[in-house]
Amino acid sequence: MVIVSGLAPCAQYAFAQTYPGKPIHLIVPFTPGSASDILARAVGEKLAASVGQPVIVENRPGAGGTIGTAAVARAQPDGYTLAAVSAGHLVNPLIYGNLPYDAVRDFAGVIPLGNLPSVLTVAPSLGVGSVAELIALAKAKPGALNYASGGIGSASHVNAEKFRVATGIDVVHVPLKGAPEMVAETMAGRTHFGFNPIIATLPAIRDGRLLALAVSSMRRSAVLPQVPTLAEAGVPAAQFDFWIGVVAPAKTPREIVRKLNADIASALQSPEVSERLSRLGAEPMPMTPEAFDAYLRSELSSLAPVFKSPAATPPAR
Repeated sequence: MVIVSGLAPCAQYAFAQTYPGKPIHLIVPFTPGSASDILARAVGEKLAASVGQPVIVENRPGAGGTIGTAAVARAQPDGYTLAAVSAGHLVNPLIYGNLPYDAVRDFAGVIPLGNLPSVLTVAPSLGVGSVAELIALAKAKPGALNYASGGIGSASHVNAEKFRVATGIDVVHVPLKGAPEMVAETMAGRTHFGFNPIIATLPAIRDGRLLALAVSSMRRSAVLPQVPTLAEAGVPAAQFDFWIGVVAPAKTPREIVRKLNADIASALQSPEVSERLSRLGAEPMPMTPEAFDAYLRSELSSLAPVFKSPAATPPAR
């Protein structure tokens, strides 16, 4: 037994030296055309060219991303089955009971693909021009204001709940199908505010149909440089990174995880992929596998107090 255990690291190293020797499957637990899908395909194409093996992007949507993610948790930890997950990966265990996997322990973080900041918007007709004014209005009229989201567990829902908890306001949640509906309902004044993806909201902001109050990221957005961050607006606890990243089954050899990290980082830095992500409003999030693992643990801890119950803020009736 001593001899076998002593040889195991050497065997893993030798295996990593020949990796990859066959196609890599990158499972996207969302529908084609989603942000995770777009980023996965952009990176997968470049990664395939650099490693000399096909990278097959597979969409396995359903149950808030948990179906495809569960398949990766059960997969052989050999580096040939990966998942492109989003920030919702850490929300799912807080809103769904009895998941067939642990969102942290059953996965090895490989690398983030990027952060897609959201922007807090209101219709000009609401009559507020800043985050402070929105908070003041909500506190003056408890329960009278509502916010739009792309559904329970979506990035827009998470961001708005962090904002609600951080500010102590009493508002009603209106879950919708997605970003287009959120933009339309807020412009029409049927919902009062929302945290929308910048890319989906930019046209309405530029033509004055929506007013941008703050961006959700730690830094100002390059496409909305005049808009303050939530921290600058006085609500640092509401900051939220809607990240998309690659994870592998937990017991994947570290040499393979580090190789994937280096190869994907190289793909992200290529001019064609970098430009494509920039057009989507995605910001780089360079991290080592160890740093990504630590980030996942930290994010899960920070989200837990926000989602103490499956519904958090109850949807509008």
